[in-house]
Amino acid sequence: MTFVESPPPEAAAADAAAAGGREKRAYVRRIFSEIAPRYDLLNHLLSLNVDRAWRRRALAALGWEARPDGTYLDLCAGTLDVGAQLAHAPGFRGLVLGADFAEPMLRAGAGKAPAGRLAPVAADALELPFAADAAAGAIVAFGIRNVADLDGALREVRRVLAPGARFVILEFTTPPNALVRAGYHAYFHRVLPLVGRLVSGHRTAYAYLPKSVAHFPAPDALAARMRDAGFADVRWTALTLGIAAIHVGVKP
Repeated sequence: MTFVESPPPEAAAADAAAAGGREKRAYVRRIFSEIAPRYDLLNHLLSLNVDRAWRRRALAALGWEARPDGTYLDLCAGTLDVGAQLAHAPGFRGLVLGADFAEPMLRAGAGKAPAGRLAPVAADALELPFAADAAAGAIVAFGIRNVADLDGALREVRRVLAPGARFVILEFTTPPNALVRAGYHAYFHRVLPLVGRLVSGHRTAYAYLPKSVAHFPAPDALAARMRDAGFADVRWTALTLGIAAIHVGVKP
């Protein structure tokens, strides 16, 4: 008789969450709450600091200069890195609302920008506590793949945006070049989980990350879903040999 060893419960939960199982919302909220203290360090370490440049490019795509005194949404804001960068941008006079449902992540980002420029809001991306047509723009960096309902989140962001406002998505993707993809998979599935586990002390959080990327729509498919959610002028740009991509859509 042959016995097949079952994965540990935590590994099985990570697999289910990455695939979009019904437990995804609770799993994501729990693991990001648990890794909050080391989240910023690991982001910069594991990306070799390239993530800083990616965030700058995503913010440039937001086009906030057209309304420097507007209210902007940083969705799935985590430790408020993106919101803080916008709040400190020369010429910015508006307010950034950093929304995330993992409160420990928001607390870990406290103090990155003055309260009058950046305000954390404990909120689910599927049920934003904001009025319709209120936001001058919205951005999400490496968080949209973690929502339990991607299409629902896209529709909810569209609801809160003012007509003509942009929505910018910065997210990991899979490189199209076979050689680059092989190195990417080796790093993402072997090195990253090991380093993430050693530094964060969490057994599965950084194993979930590459699995969640593998289940996330490819750039063309994500662009199509943005259009289906009601966004216009949707376009996307690959970053760093296709390791990440920036998508931009406009609320008509």
